[in-house]
Amino acid sequence: MFGLEPHVLLLLGLCLLAACAFEFVNGFHDTANAVATVIYTNTLRPWVAVMWSGFWNFIGVLMGGIGVAMGIIYLLPVESLIDQNVYHGIAMVGALLLSAIIWNVATWYYGIPASSSHALIGSILGVGIVYSLLPGSHSTVNWSKASETGVALLVGPLLGFALTIGVMFLFKRFVPSKAIFKEPHKRKPPPLWIRLLLILTCTMVSYFHGSNDGQKGVGLVMLILIGIVPSFFALDQSKNPLDLRASLSQVELVMSRVNRDELSPADQKLMAEVQAQTADLDRVFAGKTRVEELPKTARFEIRRDVLLIGERAKSLLGSDKVSLSTADRKLFDGSMKEMKSFTDYAPWWVPMLVAISLGLGTTIGWQRIVKTIGERIGKEHLTYAQGASSELVAALIIGVGTQMKLPASTTHVLTSSIAGSMVASRGVKNINPGIVRNIALAWVLTLPVTMVLSGLLFLLFRAMAG
Repeated sequence: MFGLEPHVLLLLGLCLLAACAFEFVNGFHDTANAVATVIYTNTLRPWVAVMWSGFWNFIGVLMGGIGVAMGIIYLLPVESLIDQNVYHGIAMVGALLLSAIIWNVATWYYGIPASSSHALIGSILGVGIVYSLLPGSHSTVNWSKASETGVALLVGPLLGFALTIGVMFLFKRFVPSKAIFKEPHKRKPPPLWIRLLLILTCTMVSYFHGSNDGQKGVGLVMLILIGIVPSFFALDQSKNPLDLRASLSQVELVMSRVNRDELSPADQKLMAEVQAQTADLDRVFAGKTRVEELPKTARFEIRRDVLLIGERAKSLLGSDKVSLSTADRKLFDGSMKEMKSFTDYAPWWVPMLVAISLGLGTTIGWQRIVKTIGERIGKEHLTYAQGASSELVAALIIGVGTQMKLPASTTHVLTSSIAGSMVASRGVKNINPGIVRNIALAWVLTLPVTMVLSGLLFLLFRAMAG
């Protein structure tokens, strides 16, 4: 299969299994956040709630696109994404997967709502930093993308806290029924309109969780496939690589309009590198009229050149020494977007695999975290209004993050929203300081712990790979 040796094929299978395990763990770790309110308020029976949430997580993964997935992948140094050594690829994905899974399972065991997003991103950054420090490495972690991701993960919980206070104020101001502000009865479901509202917010959180977190699994699987079977998965199989030539010509046209004499030595070096990569693509395409004429190695070479052109040209055009018209910059951006459509993709079965893993994971393991969310974040039991407002805000924040192609932490957005609802009810003193401290500690520790763990595992696996 794929022309791989049996032991490499086995490693490919193990890595794909680990990626599915990560999403499975993500399912029972994060999706408890979606079902917590409907279970705790007796809106739905537990088995109905988890099946319903699992279904909408499944749909969310299939409908979510790949923007977040590609953003996760491109946190890594570009060189690590074009390393054709199969064993180096296995070392990379094995380290980041294993470290993220270890942290997820540990926090779930202790009932702490820690973030799978933070765990995965910390693992990726740990591998990326170690890779950039290896002898002979010339690229670093994509710190601009990492900063953008970090801001998104920080702002999300803060917005959740603040907006939920606002929604609770609106409920108090405009909802005449006092039943929505009462503690759920242990055996009775809530009034019908409250029940429908809670089911709606549960559905929204489940769907948007799938659309955002599911993409992280898609990114992981694509890292595995490209790292271990680069000649087959380097480019979108549904596209003809020869169609890249039109966009390549436009990129070359824009580059030819850059005045080399105005550039600094560093920018001149970038310019030379971009021209070398475009020339290499011209060489690959020279004389080819049918896709069958491309050698097996050509797909990986094309991927390498497209990624390097994108990275270096972006740095070059960001220089204040480069004077180009708005039309030229627009032409370049459009051409690079078209070229990237060949490298930034996922076969239909990858989202399907992730969706099944996430959906199945939803159906187990939710009890520990449901209790934390329902009873331990605040000093009072979660009311109907608090549950509905928290999940409504969380769903909107996660949905906006997906549209902006940014990762969102379902756990931290929802728990901070619930904390906001508790404050809106009876002030800051209504928050349980112990459990909030544990959640905050997990939030603070997740990145450094997973970064160190994945970095050490990467060094170990890389040494074993030779």
